[in-house]
Amino acid sequence: MIRLKIGGVPEHFNLPWRLAIEEGSFEKINMKLHWSDMPGGTGQMIRGLESESIDIAVLLTEGVSKAILEGLPAKILSYYVTSPLRWGIHVPFKSNIETPADLNKKTFAISREGSGSHLMTYVEAEKQKWDINSLKFRVVGDLYGGLWSLENNKAQGFLWEKYTTNPFVKQNKCKFIGEVVTPWPCFVIVASEKIKKQYEKELFEMIQIVCKRAAKLKKDPEAIEKLSWRYHLEKQEVKNWLKETEWAEEKNTEPKHIDSVISFLLKANLIKKENSKDYLKKLF
Repeated sequence: MIRLKIGGVPEHFNLPWRLAIEEGSFEKINMKLHWSDMPGGTGQMIRGLESESIDIAVLLTEGVSKAILEGLPAKILSYYVTSPLRWGIHVPFKSNIETPADLNKKTFAISREGSGSHLMTYVEAEKQKWDINSLKFRVVGDLYGGLWSLENNKAQGFLWEKYTTNPFVKQNKCKFIGEVVTPWPCFVIVASEKIKKQYEKELFEMIQIVCKRAAKLKKDPEAIEKLSWRYHLEKQEVKNWLKETEWAEEKNTEPKHIDSVISFLLKANLIKKENSKDYLKKLF
């Protein structure tokens, strides 16, 4: 039995993985997956791949692309969620900040450097035509660190997936003032180079299993109930989210999807030009 450790955020996107593991689907290909929740997001998973505390990760396309081009010994196996991610822009509940434009030159809470909450701030900065060199960040570890920073005015802005944060918005832990949408497929499945070389055939089969489980969940009449119960989300929100979300139907490494990621990273000076040479070969 092949035993591998996989990490991902404890959010609704990853329910197909959790269900496939619970149902023993991977054991049919002689694979035992141990799931680790990574509340610190993409930055935490990058550290996990570096330290070999995880073998596989389901993480944000832009964050891991940057990390691999800067030397992370890992490869993208496939896109996982092909639709964009909708990031909520959050501010302190009692603040007088009302629009994203009001956040110019304010401090943003981020889970880690290189995380989605970090990189998507640059996407918003570009949209708002801010000077990216004036961006200020406070590293907070995870969602709860971000909420604490807003409540205590240690940061004035915080970007996180909007459906995950909505319960906290309703509890007046923060205020939602807008959203940023990723202009590329939002989640990819990544493995360390060592694991990819060792188990390439089995990893392909693993991806096919999770893609089929995602397709089954999408069609499941009880999906809204399951997602609502597991992730403490309102049913109407789950219904809206399911309409917006598309998982990959099969293993997919279509190169064109990554071009806009690299263009963004270069434009925002988040990677060096020399690191972007032959990026498709390095990433895949």
